[in-house]
Amino acid sequence: MSVSAPPAGSRQPGASDERLLRTSPLKRLLGRPELGSVVGAVAVFIFFSIVADSFLQATSFSTVLYAASTIGIMAVPVALLMIGGEFDLSAGVLVTSSALVSSMVSYQLTANVWVGVLVSLLATLAVGAFNGLLLTRTKLPSFIITLGTFLMLTGLNLGFTKLISGTVSTKSISDMAGFESARKVFASELTIGDVTLKVTILWWFVLIALATWILLRTRFGNWIFAVGGGMDAARAIGVPVVKTKIGLYLGVGFAAWIAGQHLLFSFDVVQSGEGVGNELIYIIAAVIGGCLITGGYGSAIGSAVGAFIFGMTSKGIVYAEWNPDWFKFFLGAMLLLATLLNAWVRKRAEATR
Repeated sequence: MSVSAPPAGSRQPGASDERLLRTSPLKRLLGRPELGSVVGAVAVFIFFSIVADSFLQATSFSTVLYAASTIGIMAVPVALLMIGGEFDLSAGVLVTSSALVSSMVSYQLTANVWVGVLVSLLATLAVGAFNGLLLTRTKLPSFIITLGTFLMLTGLNLGFTKLISGTVSTKSISDMAGFESARKVFASELTIGDVTLKVTILWWFVLIALATWILLRTRFGNWIFAVGGGMDAARAIGVPVVKTKIGLYLGVGFAAWIAGQHLLFSFDVVQSGEGVGNELIYIIAAVIGGCLITGGYGSAIGSAVGAFIFGMTSKGIVYAEWNPDWFKFFLGAMLLLATLLNAWVRKRAEATR
């Protein structure tokens, strides 16, 4: 008598489907890339709450949020880029380029300020596309390509500003048409009692939500993790690697446009030498937030926590009345501690699977 095999896809009674297995809350928690940064943020918050009497005041907290948002707006797309396995060393000066283009185009054309704002958007997206195209066409490391872009933008910022304005700063555009409406969009404030909240905080939260949705709920998010985990393997399964990487650099360009417009409409004039070194702070915020240098792992929320740690540290030192020269020491120490903690958390997560 022959025994027929069970139909394909059927399971013996009592056999479990691994797709239906429940993961314990602890395992899910240990698997979150931002866990280490959250622990670090709590530690930093408690520390400055003890050593700085004014740190817990509502006005102080709004200042911390503002400092975090100015970094966080750029840290979000930089984190996505790092998850995709790439870097952008031109991100800091690109923010300044965005502000300079808006200001000089508006001033020279004596046009509505919004004309300069839109030209600036096109310019920053063009730089992002340039980085992405050059990366995918030449196969050179993103470190080299964006370092070259960083140097070129630094020279262009200074050279064009001196050529057009005769100085290292732009001319005032505060009396031009459209300035007040643009200021409301990019540099307005909301006062609630004694607390003043900057609009950059809203921009920051919107970018966090958008980036999180992209990573966790869209096909493009899957592509980002795939190309960061292994570009050749991703290409083999049909992931559009070129489009994904160009898209990530366009995201950096868009965020640089937002940050640049805030810089311009907050202070009216822009110094051409600003932004140098900020690219490292964006990367630090992303790494503290759980992004791996090697790519394929991280989250937008983690980058936000990393930026929040930056805000607490930069302002906490001031509130504690310490010498601000110590800030970079604390930032470097937090980077090392966060990286070690993130590595430990990731090993624990892999061990519990």
